[in-house]
Amino acid sequence: MAHVTNHQDGSEPEFSPTARFHVADGERQIGLCFVGDSFVAGFGDPKALGWVSRVVARTPHSGVDLATYNLGIRGQSSTDVLARWQKECEPRWAQANERRLVVGVGLNDIAQGLTTARSRLNLANILDDASSAAISTYVVGPAPTIDAETNDRLQILVDAQSDVCSRRGVTYVDCFRPLLGHDQWHADLASGDGIHPGQAGYGLIAWLVLHAGWQSWLDV
Repeated sequence: MAHVTNHQDGSEPEFSPTARFHVADGERQIGLCFVGDSFVAGFGDPKALGWVSRVVARTPHSGVDLATYNLGIRGQSSTDVLARWQKECEPRWAQANERRLVVGVGLNDIAQGLTTARSRLNLANILDDASSAAISTYVVGPAPTIDAETNDRLQILVDAQSDVCSRRGVTYVDCFRPLLGHDQWHADLASGDGIHPGQAGYGLIAWLVLHAGWQSWLDV
């Protein structure tokens, strides 16, 4: 799988994919991998579903062989996900004739002090590496916290991620702005650690994903 070379100044590389994703002819065997941080893993949900399992449960796939894999790891930044996603996804795609990747990162980029330029480049490299291998991608952005300063920084990152995806024609789900002033979201955060939601909050993220062209992207 080709890897886009990082520019030394951290600028985002120009990229033209060398392969194209196609919906499989005949029997469709979709390998759907979710990679990212604690939000992808569903940390804080007492039902252990998070948004990923809620989305999968509401995804119609009659006549389609759909295998899903949650590869979220708490505390991981976009740098961490860039370093591991290919190695972890490849064996899970061994039986698939459609390889699909959902990426969810952001909050830990801020916590670890990554620059916006570095976060952009990490996401760009993930998407471009996937595109060069004919893997279809979909990105779910970070959600707001109860800390105003963190949210100010998250808004900048969300805009950067959205731009990276827009340039590549990749769906980007903005979870930040719809939830920033959402009473139920903030009530859920307040009853936990101020960062991760519980059942209600993950349900809200799942709703945003399901209403952001999810079925269209999967072609189901």
